[in-house]
This record gives sequence, structure tokens and C-alpha cells, in this order.
Amino acid sequence: MSTGLIIALIVIVAVVVAVAAVLTLRARGPRHGASLKRRFGPEYERAVARHDGDAKAAERELSERVERHGSLEVRPLEPAERERYEARWTAAQERFVDAPREAVAEADRLIAELAGTRGFPAGGQYEEQVAALSVHHAHHVEGYRRVHRVHRVAQARPDGAHEGAAGTEDMREAMVEARALFEELVRPSRHDGGRRGAAGERTAAPATRRDGHRTPSLLHRRQAKES
Repeated sequence: MSTGLIIALIVIVAVVVAVAAVLTLRARGPRHGASLKRRFGPEYERAVARHDGDAKAAERELSERVERHGSLEVRPLEPAERERYEARWTAAQERFVDAPREAVAEADRLIAELAGTRGFPAGGQYEEQVAALSVHHAHHVEGYRRVHRVHRVAQARPDGAHEGAAGTEDMREAMVEARALFEELVRPSRHDGGRRGAAGERTAAPATRRDGHRTPSLLHRRQAKES
């Protein structure tokens, strides 16, 4: 076999391999994207928006999150730990009536601490903690982002400044949205076997609406007092 023929065969094989690789990537791409959409839900759309509509860039980011944190093992809470966290959240909600800024700060700290206790990156690594939470709690992690953002805005206000109606409402909505993630983190998993109250409910858990809004009625008392 001549050298020229050997070179021609090598080129043909290389072209065939390249075409096969491209076709494979094209075939896998939509399925991979659909899988990420199912896993991340609204977090997928947020990632696409952050990348100015570039779905491929968003999918690369989300895939990297799964690679870093997908195998994270969540540590179960002891019943006493769960009760302490639930009692602290209830206290934060009650405090919102007269001190919304302090209540939001406590909610932010509480979620960071609870996530760290469950085995997620510590609260001091906020961005990495949020990334890990988005892999395992994609549908509710935005509530944590929001309460953290509102907390930082409140901190930036001058001491003694009073929150306006809009600021108070932002904080109330942030507390409500963050509660969804708190409930997921504090809820016993199938393997926890966490202790329940006499009526079968988690002890110390305050009543909330179950229509998807999870609106704590305590957060509305301030509005009632002001009206």
C-alpha cells in the first residue's frame, strides 16, 4: 500500500470520527438541556437570564454545579436540633412585627447556619453554599438569595432610618419566600425518622397557608397595626 493511499485513509477515518462526534453531541445536547431543565426548574431560567439568553453557557454552569455538589451527602438533623431551628424561625417571624430588619437578618443567618449543619458549604462561603443548595433545592433557593439580598440592603441603610412601606413589604415577601427553603432544610427526610408532635406535625412549626404562598400571618400584623 502506497504512502499516499495510507495518508488518504487516515484523513478519511479522521473525518468520519469528527462527523460522528459532532452528530453525537447534537443528539445529546437537547436531551442534556431537557434534563437540566427538569432538575433545576426555575433555576434553569434564571441561569439563562444571567447569561443573557445563552442557554449553552447556562447549561455549562449548571452542569458544573452538579459535578461539584451533586454527590453531597446531606446530614440528618437530630430531633433536638430540628426543634431549636424551628423555634428560632418562629421567633424571627414574631419579631418581624416590631423589628422587620432584625427579623430578616436572623432569617438570613438561620438559613446559612441550618444549611451548614445539614452538610452544605458553610455560610461564610455564601456563593458556594447557594450553588450547592441550587443543586438539591433548585425550586426554593431563590428565597435564600432574596432574603440575603434584602438583609444586605437593610444593613446599608443609616442607623435609625425607618423602613418605608415598600421596604417593609420587600422584607415581608423575602421572609415568606425564604421560609420555603427553610422548611425543606428542616423537614425530616425519609431516612431521618425525625420526632413528630402529638398531632403528627413537626413540633414548634407555626401555621402557614398551604395554597403555595406559605404566608405567615404574623408578618401581616404590622400592616394591621399601621392601618
